[in-house]
Amino acid sequence: MASDRPRTSISAWRPQVPGIAEVFHAHFTDHAYPAHTHDTWDLMILDDGSVDFALDRRRHGATGSASVLLLPPGVPHDGRTVTASGFRKRNLYLDTSVLPQHLTGRAVDTPILSDGLLRRRIDQLHTALVHAGDALEAESRLSFIRERLHFHLAALQPRAPRREASRLAAELRELLDSRTRDGLSLHEAATTLHAHPTHLIRCFRQTYGLPPHAYLTGKRIEHARRLLLDGHRPAEVATTVGLHDQAHLNRHFTRHVGTTPARYQRTRTGTYTPTS
Repeated sequence: MASDRPRTSISAWRPQVPGIAEVFHAHFTDHAYPAHTHDTWDLMILDDGSVDFALDRRRHGATGSASVLLLPPGVPHDGRTVTASGFRKRNLYLDTSVLPQHLTGRAVDTPILSDGLLRRRIDQLHTALVHAGDALEAESRLSFIRERLHFHLAALQPRAPRREASRLAAELRELLDSRTRDGLSLHEAATTLHAHPTHLIRCFRQTYGLPPHAYLTGKRIEHARRLLLDGHRPAEVATTVGLHDQAHLNRHFTRHVGTTPARYQRTRTGTYTPTS
């Protein structure tokens, strides 16, 4: 007998809590995130199932509800379901007022934290966040989570810097960041940076783990998520973030987020109840 459980369910909203850019709850049974980056820290707990992901090209796996996942900003990662039943997760996207970006190197090698107390505090914060009148409680719980995360990050050794940082890759990334909406051609980038086009692509991919076009698309989808949660129409969002039209936005957004922009936007006031 076929299951009547939905294959995908998502809730996403922007709470009135300083430091939290987005709350994202999801159940996926068959979804694979492409490699992408976030401007924020991604703090995730699993309520059910297993997830496999790569962070900075190193694969990791998490199962069950015992672990906390912390993915730092600016570092490419992907994610995919492991079993037919998929996984249920709850994410908090935290800005750098909660965790400064200079701690990124400490989090890259150890993205999975085994800490029951931290997990319980995150669960309690999510419960507070689904009620708009509980902002003070949410801020209080976030402060204790921040303290606990700093405790873990302080105990981790920072990754040694690469022997030779890629100047070209860093310059191309800065160029893409400054042209997220308008974009630029490979020829223009190569001319601006005085580099051969294929060398520029190889350099960027070796340094950041994904090609320039994938990085730019990910940045645009990040911007689109913020605009959709602020109530802007998908058609307007598409052109604002630099995509050709709404169909173009739908295709990339669904690939990155697992649902269409319209459905994602409708979840802004949604609530989430984890299964036992």
